[in-house]
Amino acid sequence: MTLNIYLDYVILPILTISVILVFIRLFKGPEVVDRVIALDLIITIGIAFITVYSIRTLEPIFLDVAMILALIAFLGTIAFSFYLDKKK
Repeated sequence: MTLNIYLDYVILPILTISVILVFIRLFKGPEVVDRVIALDLIITIGIAFITVYSIRTLEPIFLDVAMILALIAFLGTIAFSFYLDKKK
């Protein structure tokens, strides 16, 4: 089994199913915290999609995009936790 077949038939379907499940959590989430965690997880799965695409097309420039997106997601999570801390 080559890497491209593994990425196409194993990794991408798993990522797609996980995005669908996280979107369900995003819409059903009873509290704001659940929705923020779901959004953070969607960004993380998006980073995984970008990484798989980068490996698949042999274009390493997309890994820079994934790292920038990861930093933005991290800062968003930190800002939300700071907001929750100040809210109390």
